Amino acid sequence: MDTATHVMTPEHDKQQVRRIWKAFWALLILTILELSLGLTIYFLEKGAPSAFAILSIKIIIIIFTLAKAFYIISIFMHLGDEKRNMIMSIGIPALLFIWFITAFLVEGNAIRNARNTESGTRQYEQKHIRHQPLNVPPGAENKYKVPH
Repeated sequence: MDTATHVMTPEHDKQQVRRIWKAFWALLILTILELSLGLTIYFLEKGAPSAFAILSIKIIIIIFTLAKAFYIISIFMHLGDEKRNMIMSIGIPALLFIWFITAFLVEGNAIRNARNTESGTRQYEQKHIRHQPLNVPPGAENKYKVPH
């Protein structure tokens, strides 16, 4: 039976602190870039937006977000120190969850588009209820009729 314990040395502590600061600065830079790209989209949409440019910026923001998730999982949740099998057992379900979200977004968009395009094809009748005054004097019916 192995009874060896891992003892943290001051040098190992310094390496961990450096690693955390490195992750902090990487996360800070990625966050600033994401915010600047978000503001870029905001100002592009005020003018004449190019759909390709906005889509490209959104894809870049998604890539930055995934990179931030990698750093958080790797450094702060200590998954980067684990063996490959452990990383895969957590990473593959996470990728399936991303697929799950994407599938629902695509399906929801398809349903929304179907509703928007079919709205003009259905017959819609509004019944007009016209109220007449109770005591209409004889011969004054035309005076109280509601115009069409």
